[in-house]
Amino acid sequence: MTRCPICQNALYPRRLECGSCGTVLEGEFFLPRLARLDKEGQRLAEALILHGGNLKEMSEDLGISYPTLKKRLTELSTALRTLQKEDETRIEEILRAVESGSLKAEEGIRQIREINHEL
Repeated sequence: MTRCPICQNALYPRRLECGSCGTVLEGEFFLPRLARLDKEGQRLAEALILHGGNLKEMSEDLGISYPTLKKRLTELSTALRTLQKEDETRIEEILRAVESGSLKAEEGIRQIREINHEL
């Protein structure tokens, strides 16, 4: 689940816990863009990878026409670009918070690295 069932805004994890050793991490965590896609987008991205980009095979396996597949891939691309822009906006907000002193530089760097999938 990546969207609030009430208002449909993005959900962000605040607590992570290791099922093995019980370590708990609390804070602001960012999910990768692919994880923030809706279920259909995730399924389509997975199918694209599993088919090695072969759209003909993919359309046959999914039971949809090639033009329909192309349309859905365009929608997927648009969704990913939107998420990318959201991440860029969030990074700008973090940088402003660091600049104003309301966020420690170390925490800002950590958040930006996490958004950029470097952690």
